[in-house]
Amino acid sequence: MSAAPSVTRDPQRSTIRAASYSLSWTTGPSGIARSPYFELADADGARWMRLCALSSIHTRQNRDESMRHAEPEVRADGDAIVVTVRTESTAWRERTLELRCTSDAVEIVLDAEGEGDITDVTLLGGDGILTTGAAGTFRSGFDAHSLYVPSPTEPVAFVRPIWSAASLGVVGDADPGRLNGIFSPPPLALAFGRAPVTDAFTPGEGAWLAAWLRGPVETLRFTTMRYDPVDDGALVRLAHEGHTRVDGRWRSPVLVLRPTASPAAALTEYRDDLQRAGHAPSASKTVRPWWLEPIFCGWGAQVARGGAPAPDLCRQEIYDEFLARLAEVSLDPGTIVVDDRWQAEYGTAEPDQDAWPDLSGWIADRHAEGRRVLLWWKAWDPAGLPAEECITDAAGRPVAADPGSPAYLARLDRMVDRLLSAGGLDADGFKLDFTQRTPSGATLRPAPDSDGVWGIAALHRLVARLHAAATRIKPDALVITHTVHPSFGDIADMIRTNDVLEHDRDGEAVSVAAQLRARHEIIAAVLPEHPVDTDQWPMPNREEWLDYARTQAKLGVPALYYVEQMHGEEPIDVEHLAEIARTWDAYRASRS
Repeated sequence: MSAAPSVTRDPQRSTIRAASYSLSWTTGPSGIARSPYFELADADGARWMRLCALSSIHTRQNRDESMRHAEPEVRADGDAIVVTVRTESTAWRERTLELRCTSDAVEIVLDAEGEGDITDVTLLGGDGILTTGAAGTFRSGFDAHSLYVPSPTEPVAFVRPIWSAASLGVVGDADPGRLNGIFSPPPLALAFGRAPVTDAFTPGEGAWLAAWLRGPVETLRFTTMRYDPVDDGALVRLAHEGHTRVDGRWRSPVLVLRPTASPAAALTEYRDDLQRAGHAPSASKTVRPWWLEPIFCGWGAQVARGGAPAPDLCRQEIYDEFLARLAEVSLDPGTIVVDDRWQAEYGTAEPDQDAWPDLSGWIADRHAEGRRVLLWWKAWDPAGLPAEECITDAAGRPVAADPGSPAYLARLDRMVDRLLSAGGLDADGFKLDFTQRTPSGATLRPAPDSDGVWGIAALHRLVARLHAAATRIKPDALVITHTVHPSFGDIADMIRTNDVLEHDRDGEAVSVAAQLRARHEIIAAVLPEHPVDTDQWPMPNREEWLDYARTQAKLGVPALYYVEQMHGEEPIDVEHLAEIARTWDAYRASRS
């Protein structure tokens, strides 16, 4: 570890220096009260950002505007130097901004005392009125050109210009401005680079500045962490949506700013930091051998067959036809995923007797063949659930299952028992989907018996309960998720790369194999011991599908979605499936 930071002062300026950065600010009449900015620079003095000393913790009851700032107070705390800025707030009796300067990072946290229901928390900026008369929203200024976002989005832009917004969280879908929930949650981390953007995948050369959130997962009661830029300034916004009640003292998660060598290094350091803090599991992951067998998932084949909505084609006789097609070319998946929609209703998870007249017998037949069966599980869906176990809208209509409700959690236990136990369907685990449908909205209401858990914390509780129920029934049960966050490491057994996207910011088609490689790099950095379900949907054409298949075997567990034709009606012939078989043979040989 680097040496502890030191502090120097002169009549106009105070400076804290560490091995890889410095933090300084103007003192006296022209100081923080008048111009509320710290200067964060690298070891050579090149500025990274003008770090805004304003911040806000808005509530339903009051908008939090800073009216006055005291001069920064500096104290030693072990090997760290702590800078505290006390703020006169319109919403809180006391509110402070704390910058803890360690040997390798600046750690920012907000502390407030009072009462209120938190809506938005802003860091690196906030609302205020300065002694100069300037008022409104203030943001930090970044001396960087590129932003790395460790989450798939449409348009595809892992690397984007610094003035581009980003949303990291558990809310999204395929509608405009919302296709950012492919990983839900993704790593709550960003990286800022000095080099201009060259393409959607390639970080520029030179130094980077990482920024990530550190906190126990139960305190992550927000739905999104947003990088919110305007022109050459930006702040970070945590959307609590009025569902975090404070009665006394509240502290925010820590925003860590740390110089780093690359975005990949930033993600590894982020994971290590959460593990050291006890906010992510550090124990080795037990991987069962059967989890690593190639997967056949019926969803892509359902979509490609057409003639009816794809969920209506999840039928026992159709899956038998898919498996017969694979048998013709000696393709032997070790795991079968029965995808959307085997359920009569999503929320109750009772098999649709018309579509699957003997699902337990069908699963037993797969077991007799030496295969395992996973059931696709749609998170959050309330269909069939009583309203009193659900989060509801203002009119009382169910919007989502409520993991804060003991009644719903007990029901979830019973459902999992019925689906996985030997006396039930005897399935082997779940492919968990739609975690990006985490409830979001200030007017939503928790179930009557709920403790009101919200945001990422609510999703963690939901997945944790399902995983605990599954492994209690079958210790080797497999739960596949797209929760690419270190704090989910002990409740997810395999991470899926999820749906492939289409275009970059210029509207150009993006290689599906390149997307897989970029996603795999993120997963490998934050959850390195987890096997990767490489997914395979949607594929734009047969040629790219085959290229994707060749890439899958090198990066994780191969998953096959198409068996008859592409959804663009290109036929899949014997020679194409034979090439898939060769990639599986190579994959299995690499494991032996």
